[in-house]
Amino acid sequence: MAAPPLPAVAIVGRPNVGKSTLFNRLLARRHAIVSDVPGVTRDRLQVPCEWGGREFLLVDTGGLVPGETEPLTVQVRRQAERAIAEAQVVLFLVDAAAGLTPQDAEIADVLRRRDRPVLVVANKVDTPQLEAGAYEFHALGLGEPIMVSAAHGLGIGELLDAVVAVVPDAEPVETEAEAAVGVVFLGRPNVGKSSLVNALLGEERVIVDARPGTTRDATDTPLLYDGRRVVLIDTAGLRRRSRVDDGVEYYSTRRAQDALERADVAVLVIDAREGIADQDQRIARMVYEAGRASVIAVNKWDLLSGHTPEQVRRVAQERLRFLGKVLVVPTVATQRRGIEPLMAAVLRAAQARATRIATGPLNRVIAEALGAHNPPADPAGRQLNIYYATQPTTRPPTIVLFVNDPRLFTDGYRRYLEGRLREGFDLAGTPLRWVPRRRRPAASARTTR
Repeated sequence: MAAPPLPAVAIVGRPNVGKSTLFNRLLARRHAIVSDVPGVTRDRLQVPCEWGGREFLLVDTGGLVPGETEPLTVQVRRQAERAIAEAQVVLFLVDAAAGLTPQDAEIADVLRRRDRPVLVVANKVDTPQLEAGAYEFHALGLGEPIMVSAAHGLGIGELLDAVVAVVPDAEPVETEAEAAVGVVFLGRPNVGKSSLVNALLGEERVIVDARPGTTRDATDTPLLYDGRRVVLIDTAGLRRRSRVDDGVEYYSTRRAQDALERADVAVLVIDAREGIADQDQRIARMVYEAGRASVIAVNKWDLLSGHTPEQVRRVAQERLRFLGKVLVVPTVATQRRGIEPLMAAVLRAAQARATRIATGPLNRVIAEALGAHNPPADPAGRQLNIYYATQPTTRPPTIVLFVNDPRLFTDGYRRYLEGRLREGFDLAGTPLRWVPRRRRPAASARTTR
């Protein structure tokens, strides 16, 4: 995995002291999900933050609960401990309204053994009385507490000044010619999205639990794969809108949709035992309409018997035919099987989405298609004439057709031309956009039918 070039500043503390609220306030935007319910944040979130011309990686973590043995809580704690180990600066957030607690003292004991700067941040200091009481956190032995109210934005500038005073400079990195490929993992709950991300990274970067709904925020993780920079984005499971029954799940769904907007390729993860459900088709349609490339990962392949990969590909092509040519890869995330073919398909789809077809070859394919199958005509007998084609933009490839009447360009003929174009060029995995424009041809170029 490619180490982030920015120094990391991790926010840690016990549950429900306001870590995600502070995270959002420092970023000056809502990135992490905030709720009064303890334990909403589970995975590590990391986003670049800038203050006074200095840039660092801000890391939000789940609540630390020392001594807890419940499996999901243990995984959350491990993620927070890993964030502490990888950070150059730690913001230890405590709750001034609740006062000093035994849990705070236990966490402070862990942090004192770490060889890195720790800033104690007393949150929820909304009144002078709370400010006076917050000095009891001196007893933690980690220095004078910095008073803030993350909810109201009080003391945030002073906190950021203190952070940039101790954070080391970012290590210089060489400029890379190619931008990172954003890869978002989407799917219904509990199909193995987080397991696939962890299999790619070779470490437990995101929390995996048998219960659906473990992932809530969209988590971005950089990766250097076969010389290519990639950002993996794990997301919450997407259920039908009518079944999204609480505020946390609503915002988790919004985060997944926002994550799609910053991705180049979406990996739609399917449970091999359940096949492609109606909700999978809805998610695939969302990816298509967003103009993102797609790859279908049929996960838990080891639990499916009596079917060949080719049979599954045919079914996927039929049920998701609106995607064009579908790239399907069987995977077993828990055994790291299918990971290399999956990433090969992802990079192929990303390349297809960035394809630019030269005008000459594009018009030759269009002309051959016209010769093989006449364009449609309306009830009055007026037939579609296509004079010229060009591709002005990529991501996804957009084809502009200059025609006699855009209303004559039917969906059926669009699908036909798209099929011929995909036969001539490697456009597997990417959607295409077609824009018919009215133009009267020059007299010498005008065709009649």
